Amino acid sequence: MTTILHPTPDNPIPGKPQVGFFDGAGGRKIRYAVFKANAPATRGTIVLLQGRNESIEKYFETIGDLTAAGFWVATFDWRGQGGSERLLPQPGRGHVEHFADYERDLTIFLEQIVLPDTRLPFSIVAHSMGALVALSLAPMLASRIDRMVLLAPFLGLSGQAIGERGIVAIATVMRWFGLGSLPVRRDKERQSPFRNNPLTSDSRRYQRNLALIDARPHLRIGPPTGRWLSESFRAIRRAMRREHLTKVIVPTVILAPTADALVPYLAMEFLASNFRAGHLIPIDGARHELFQEADRYRAQALAAILAFLPEADAEAAELPPRTMEDA
Repeated sequence: MTTILHPTPDNPIPGKPQVGFFDGAGGRKIRYAVFKANAPATRGTIVLLQGRNESIEKYFETIGDLTAAGFWVATFDWRGQGGSERLLPQPGRGHVEHFADYERDLTIFLEQIVLPDTRLPFSIVAHSMGALVALSLAPMLASRIDRMVLLAPFLGLSGQAIGERGIVAIATVMRWFGLGSLPVRRDKERQSPFRNNPLTSDSRRYQRNLALIDARPHLRIGPPTGRWLSESFRAIRRAMRREHLTKVIVPTVILAPTADALVPYLAMEFLASNFRAGHLIPIDGARHELFQEADRYRAQALAAILAFLPEADAEAAELPPRTMEDA
């Protein structure tokens, strides 16, 4: 593990962030970074939550856009991926013991890094798995988070060789037989060629992300383990229940790419229809990774985010960052 960030020639670090580690649940070392706004007026802080098999580096372009719009950005690598501590002796496996560990790590990050070191108001912008973590924890976030944006939240799985029910059954059986730390499929070690990828229609951004992994292969993880899948689908079932969603009062926008081949669009529609605090905005024709998509889709997502997130009031904009004693 290292506290440094890893730029590549076409993916520079935006600004001069504060980078370090905090102790997550169970003492796991979690890499984080805080980027200050690059604008005269500060609009608050965005807590940027990644998807599975992502890292801070993958979001440099988006962080630059958000800081240019007046936001501080606080982000971290989930346990077991990116620059954070791995959970198995085989560092390439995408694993988690308990989905609640992700939620505990986010809670610690908010309490120890975001609250004392950044600027009000606080909002969450979360992609895929990160959006599921935010949705699962959302009933506990009302006193800390003003608004949430969930991009292609991980609410189901499509586009696989076998259906979602079959995947869940396999993961459950693996867990029962003590094989939960094994990956559910063989690691291809490299993403599909651009023409076959389900993530983005933008060749330049796709190749940029491949170049990052080629330069820093330690940032990558492979297929999820049986335990990761089992835990994640339990979290999906819990977060999609109406009794859970009625407890979420943080105003939320769901940005739903209609050509997402990984997360079923119908699952995102179902979430919005049962979620009083949530509002669905389709991004017609976009694939799963909205921040890595072609400009015509990505610009829609950024515009929706910037229009939805609150402005800092004049008094809050002049205040220094809060300390834990102020809370």
